[in-house]
Order: sequence, then structure tokens, then C-alpha cells
Amino acid sequence: MLRGLTTTSFYAHDLDAARTWYTDLFGTEPYFVVPGGYLEWRIGDYHHEFGVVNAAYAPHDTTTGPAGAIAYWCVDDVHTAHADLLARGATPHHPPTDRGTSGFTTASVVDPFGNVLGVMTNPHYHDVLRTLKP
Repeated sequence: MLRGLTTTSFYAHDLDAARTWYTDLFGTEPYFVVPGGYLEWRIGDYHHEFGVVNAAYAPHDTTTGPAGAIAYWCVDDVHTAHADLLARGATPHHPPTDRGTSGFTTASVVDPFGNVLGVMTNPHYHDVLRTLKP
């Protein structure tokens, strides 16, 4: 079911400040931007996706302390994967949600040990995968 780690999402109330800070950290501008909603960079040897989401869309309260990240694993079908994880004893964290851009849908659950596990459909993951296969 889990195909590979796709996107790590952080949250920020001030996307402009986050863009400046992470652009300086990574040494490059985000390659994918949804104005007012989302910034994304590809970083590291395998071009892993690092996203900063407008905190208004966070599936948890980001004002009560460190929010951390949700690592999203690429799956072929978010609804099926989400249902399967719930059937295995996970509890709902955030329901399958279309992110308003072509082919991006996310969901997350809390595993039986209290960890948040994210799943998503992500065309960018498949774009990178195609470049790695002979």
C-alpha cells in the first residue's frame, strides 16, 4: 500500500515569512506555489518534497505549541488507504481532502501508538519515479 515517502508538511501562519526563511535555508525558491495556501521545495538527493501549508488549513491546532510535521506516504488511492488504516485500528486524524490542485488528495490517521501517519495521492511523486526507472 505505501509506495514511498512523498511530502513532509510544516505549517505557518505567515507564508511570506516562511518562504523567505526556507528559501534561505534551502538556497532555492519553492518550485510549486499556491498563492496564500502552499509552498513546496524539492530538496536532497532524491528531491523529497518539503511543503509549508497555510496554518489555517492545518488538521490540528498550531497555536498551542510546536506543531511538528506530517510525513505523507504516496498511495494510489487515498480513500482506500485511509479506510484500510482505520480498519487496522488507526483512528481518524483528518479525512481525505482534495487540495484543490490536480491530483493532490491528503488524509491522515493516528496509529495505535499515538503517531500521525499521512497518506496522499501526489503526481509529483510519480514524475520523479519515472526519472529514476530505466
